[in-house]
Amino acid sequence: VEMARSPAEQSKGLMFREEVPDGTGMLFLHERPRPVAMWMKNTPTSLDMLFIVEAGIVRKIAARTTPYSEPVLASGGPVAGVLEIRGGEAERLGIAVGDAVHHPHFE
Repeated sequence: VEMARSPAEQSKGLMFREEVPDGTGMLFLHERPRPVAMWMKNTPTSLDMLFIVEAGIVRKIAARTTPYSEPVLASGGPVAGVLEIRGGEAERLGIAVGDAVHHPHFE
């Protein structure tokens, strides 16, 4: 999984990527939990967006997002990170709201 570290990387995310292979994605981390809003403009591939709270628990999943769409996909409250993976991967891997994400950022 790639890390979106700089503001430019976080702003671009997976936009313009023609494909996101199985088992790959991008992780966006925030120093402090905050509400997050993302969209699919300029993103030609469907994604699953996993909104993750400070404790590393999946708060919400925006599954099988619509490529090139502009409606905002909101976290539904403060989150410490977002993991973007290929659309349908969360279901294929059995990832659900309430599951734990293991990464040093999440306590």
